[in-house]
Amino acid sequence: MEQNLAKMIDHTQLKPDTTKEKITQICKEAKEHHFASVCINPHWVKYSYSLLKDTDVKVCTVIGFPLGATTTETKSFETRQAIENGATEVDMVINIGELKSGNTDAVKEDIAAVVIEAGEKALVKVIIETCLLTDEEKVTACELAKAAGAHFVKTSTGFSTGGATVEDISLMRKTVGPELGVKASGGVRDYKGAKAMIEAGATRIGASSGIAILNGEQGTSDY
Repeated sequence: MEQNLAKMIDHTQLKPDTTKEKITQICKEAKEHHFASVCINPHWVKYSYSLLKDTDVKVCTVIGFPLGATTTETKSFETRQAIENGATEVDMVINIGELKSGNTDAVKEDIAAVVIEAGEKALVKVIIETCLLTDEEKVTACELAKAAGAHFVKTSTGFSTGGATVEDISLMRKTVGPELGVKASGGVRDYKGAKAMIEAGATRIGASSGIAILNGEQGTSDY
């Protein structure tokens, strides 16, 4: 059970004060527990890849993070550079302001640009930042991500006003169907919480408390 659960966890460290020592530590932990990936800021991709290239742990990074308000061209460049540095999964933040303005074409094009840049080289997870959206907007964001060719939809950055909820995971799963992955991130700190997210339809968990989740303990932070 632990092995199967571990393969659903992105071992995450995205805090701005993350040191090289901390990155070394989470890569070591990810190798030991066979997590799906380490999810780290773009600056640390090349170093993390150097530690993980001969293991079963992937390198995941974030694009347009955490606000989603960088230009599409910037997101494309970030994606290309991340892949060149060793990332095989990218978690991009949608343009939340454009979504709330009703400019769905811009949101879809923004996602599609990252998908095109990633090509066959990386999975694309689309962070919709559920805590800032109405249910209707959540559905629209998921539909746009699917239409743009993304591989996953993801709840949260962990840096806004809230994280994953069972209700949001259920809604996202219902919207995208069985074809896409659904990632719960932000606030998943223990086994019980992770299990609830998986039962609601999550296929990936983003957490800095991955080891606590596996051990049935209570984690201390989102990221």
